[in-house]
Amino acid sequence: MRILVIEDDTQTADFVLKGLREDGHTVDGANDGREGLFLATTEQYDAIVMDRMLPALDGLTMLRTLRGAGNRTPVLLLTALGDVEHRVEGLRAGADDYLAKPFAYAELSARLDSIARRGNVGGSEPVRLKVADLELDLLKREAIRAGKRIELQPREFRLLEYLMRHAGRVVTRTMLLESVWDYHFDPQTNVIDVHVSRLRQKIDHGFERPLLQTVRGAGYRLDG
Repeated sequence: MRILVIEDDTQTADFVLKGLREDGHTVDGANDGREGLFLATTEQYDAIVMDRMLPALDGLTMLRTLRGAGNRTPVLLLTALGDVEHRVEGLRAGADDYLAKPFAYAELSARLDSIARRGNVGGSEPVRLKVADLELDLLKREAIRAGKRIELQPREFRLLEYLMRHAGRVVTRTMLLESVWDYHFDPQTNVIDVHVSRLRQKIDHGFERPLLQTVRGAGYRLDG
C-alpha cells in the first residue's frame, strides 16, 4: 500500500515509518498538519496514519477538511488522548479507526489492513493491481503471474508496486530512488540495477512474454 504518516513526534514517526517500510509499503511522512493536508490532497494514498495533536493544523481540523472536500481515504487516528469521549470525537470527525499511544506496531499494522480493506469496498483505490497476467495483492502482499505465486522481498514488492502503478510509462532512476528507496540524492551505486535485474528474473523468467523493459538512457517501463 501507499501510506501517508503525519506525526510530529520524531521517535513515534521513525518507529512507524521504519515498520511500514520494512513491511514493504511505500510511505510518505509529514510532521505537521499543514504539510499533511497538502500531501493528502495532492497525492493518492491507500491509507493515512495521523496524530491528533499536530502543529500548524490539528488532526481533527485536518480530518474534517479532508472529509468536507470529499476525500474518503481511510484514516487511522493516533493519540495520547485515549478516553471514550476523545475516541468518539475523532470518529465523528471522520476517522475510520482510533489507536491510543503507546501502541504495538503489530496492532497498528493490523488496523491499517482492516481500514484499507473496508475503505476500498466499492472505492476507486485498488487493493489489487493487474498488468497483463501479472497481479499484485496489496493487502496479502502477494504477487502472482499466470496463476504462479512469486516470492518477493519487501523492497522488490515496493519496486513492483511502483512500476505497476505507473504501468506503460517510463519510470526514471530518480523516481525510483525517491519513491522506493526514500533517497533524495543519487548514491551513485548500482542498487537499482541489481533490484530490477532480480525482479525481472522473478516476474519474467520462464514466461513467454517479458513485461519489464529497460528504456535505454531513460529508465524502466512495465508494459501490459
